[in-house]
Amino acid sequence: MPYGKLYLIPTGLGSGALEITLPQTVEILISTKFYIVENIRTARRFISSLKANINIDSLQFFELNKHTNPNDISSFIKPAFAGEDVGLLSEAGLPGVADPGAKVVSLAHQNNINVIPLPGASSLFLALMASGLNGQQFAFNGYLPVKSNERMQKIRFFENRSRAENQSQIFIETPYRNNALLKDFVSACNSKTHLCIAADLTMETEFINTKTIGEWKNKLPDLHKRPAVFIIQLIN
Repeated sequence: MPYGKLYLIPTGLGSGALEITLPQTVEILISTKFYIVENIRTARRFISSLKANINIDSLQFFELNKHTNPNDISSFIKPAFAGEDVGLLSEAGLPGVADPGAKVVSLAHQNNINVIPLPGASSLFLALMASGLNGQQFAFNGYLPVKSNERMQKIRFFENRSRAENQSQIFIETPYRNNALLKDFVSACNSKTHLCIAADLTMETEFINTKTIGEWKNKLPDLHKRPAVFIIQLIN
């Protein structure tokens, strides 16, 4: 019996976001009974929102997050060995990108299970597209340290790298720490460094703007509990 496939299924970028789910993806969701998700509740809500007459109670979910025992992850792809397709759902955006799902994808490759990525929105690339900063050379650095002094040291390191390598530097943060991070960008960076703030992407409250640090100092947006992407570049 041939193995099932592992489908990487994008979701919306946040509450109130414009859901962009292609008809082909909905067809895959209709026929898939096994899902690996970060949070079962939000995964069920996403599938229900598609109005595709899917019996949610007939689905089986495996939860993959910081509380998951690493020894359990290999069992999540067992249905594929029996010929069943498995869907990997991100909490927001693309599975495997700033997302624990990469561990499952790696396991699938090791076990000769076909991995099929489906198209969807990525907050990182939407922000980069709209930033006006270097889209030819860029680096995603994920989360910065929580402590302000360590965070500012890292910010200066990446700012210097952006100038030396002509490279945009991309960051994300837990939404309730956004304002603290923004203040540290303003404190740590050169006044000529460009900073793009992209918040609430694809939502009605979407905010995207790129200014120099010197220009941002006059007025900072309130980003508390708003999903956001930050991009800096010190241009020679």
